[in-house]
Amino acid sequence: MNGQKYPSKPKKERVSHETRPTNKNFRSNDVKVSLGDKLLITIKRLGINGEGIGYYKRKITFIPGALPDEVVDVTVTNITDKFIEAEVNKIKKRSPHRIKPIDNQDVGGVELAHLAYSEQLVFKTDLIRQALEKYQPRGFKYYDLRPTIGMDDPTGYRSKAQFPIREVNGKLRVGMYRRQSHELIDLPAISTQNPITLKVVRTVRDIMADLGTSIYDEKRNRGMVKTLIARVSSSTGFVQLTIVTSQNDIYGVDELIQAINAELPEVVSISQNINPGTSSLIWGDDTKLLWGDEYITETINGKDFKLSPRAFLQLNPTQTARLYQEAISALDLTHADKLIDAYSGVGTIGISLADLAGEVRGMDTVPEAIDDANENVADNGLNNAEYFVGAAERLIPNWAREGWIADALVVDPPRTGLGEPLRQTILATKPEKFVYISCNPSTLARDLVDLAKVYRVEYIQSIDMFPQTARWEGVVKLTKIK
Repeated sequence: MNGQKYPSKPKKERVSHETRPTNKNFRSNDVKVSLGDKLLITIKRLGINGEGIGYYKRKITFIPGALPDEVVDVTVTNITDKFIEAEVNKIKKRSPHRIKPIDNQDVGGVELAHLAYSEQLVFKTDLIRQALEKYQPRGFKYYDLRPTIGMDDPTGYRSKAQFPIREVNGKLRVGMYRRQSHELIDLPAISTQNPITLKVVRTVRDIMADLGTSIYDEKRNRGMVKTLIARVSSSTGFVQLTIVTSQNDIYGVDELIQAINAELPEVVSISQNINPGTSSLIWGDDTKLLWGDEYITETINGKDFKLSPRAFLQLNPTQTARLYQEAISALDLTHADKLIDAYSGVGTIGISLADLAGEVRGMDTVPEAIDDANENVADNGLNNAEYFVGAAERLIPNWAREGWIADALVVDPPRTGLGEPLRQTILATKPEKFVYISCNPSTLARDLVDLAKVYRVEYIQSIDMFPQTARWEGVVKLTKIK
C-alpha cells in the first residue's frame, strides 16, 4: 500500500478465522472432538494466512504448515463452534510442491517458505478469487484475474529491518518473536531480508552489548532501547538507522554514535524515536536526528524520493517499480488528464505518473507526509503536481465545485480498504479512469461490491510484493460504464 507516511496507529489484520476461548470438549452436529485428539486430515486448499484447510466430519480445520493434497496426522490445539485448529505431527502424504524451507518458520514472515515459489504465485492469484467468491461483486465470475507477477530471485528483498532488542539470559538478542508467543528469537539470517540491514542491526546489537547500553525490560518497564530499525536504499546502498527508546535521553549516545561510525560506514543517518508506551506499538510520536543526514534517497523508475525515518515506502524496491509500471499501464493517461493521487503518502505514485498527465493533485491527512510529497515534487523538477493536507472525500468535491474535475484517479489505501465516505465520493464524481492498488484481497472485493455498480473491472493484476508470505498485492483497472 502507499498508505500514510506517519501512521498514528497500525491497523490489525483481520484473519480468516477468529481465535476464541478454547473448549476442552466440543460437540455439534455429531462432531465430537477434544483438545489433544489425533486426527487424520486431507488438505483441500490454503487459507488467506497460508494455513492448510481441511475438514473433520465437515467441520473446517486450520492447520499451519500443511499444503493442498497432503494427508496429515494432526493434534487438535483449539476448538470453537465454527472451526478446529490443529498442528501437524506427521505428513502421511506429501505434496509434490513441498520444499525444505531455508528459514526458521517458528517466526512470522516466512509462512510459505515450505511451498515451491511457482506455487506461491498460483496461491496468490487464488487469494483474490476466493475473496471475490465471498463478496460477489457484480460480474465477478468474468473478471480477468491475471497470473501473479513474481520475482526472478524471491530473496533478500526486504529493504527495512524492524527488530526488537532484548536481554535474554544475560545476552542481547535482536530478531523476531516466536509465533503466538513473546519469546524473542535471535536471527543470524532470514532469507527475505536485505543482508545489509541484518548486518547493521546485528552489529549495533554487539556494539550496545560492548558499551553496556541500557536495554528495555518489558516485565519491569525499565531500560532504554526497545527496537532497532535499519532501512537501506537499493539505489545508493546507504542505510538509515533508527533507535526506538523508552525515554528522551540515551546514556552514552556519543560513544554509541562513534562506534557505529567506525564499524558501519554504510550508515549515513542515525535517528531516535521516543516511545514511552507499554503497548505493542513500535513507533512513538517524536523522532529526532542524532547524527548524519535527515533523509536517505530511493530511486524508483527514474524518480527520486527522500525518505525520513517514518516515511512509508514499500519494502520491496524491485516489485514496487513493477507495481508502479502496472499502474501507469492501467491508467493509460494523456497529457490532457487531471489525475488525483489519493492516500498519497510522500507522493511516490502520483510523482511516478506526473510525466504522463496534465496535472496531478494528491492528498493525505498527515501534514508531514504532504510536506515531504511537495519536496519530492520539487526535487524531481515537476511543475504539474501538488499535494494537499486533507481527506480525499472532502477535497475531491471541493475541487469539483471550483471547476477542477479529475479525469483519472489512483488510490492505494491501507489494508482496511476504502472508507465508506470515499467510496461514495468516487461513485458520485465518477472519474473516467480509475486504478485501485490494493494490499488486501478481502477489502478490495468488499469495495468492488459498490464500485462495480459504476465501473467495469477490466482486470486484476496480482503482484508478489512479499515472497515466502501469504501477503497479497494487486492492481485493478476500472473503467466507467457508459
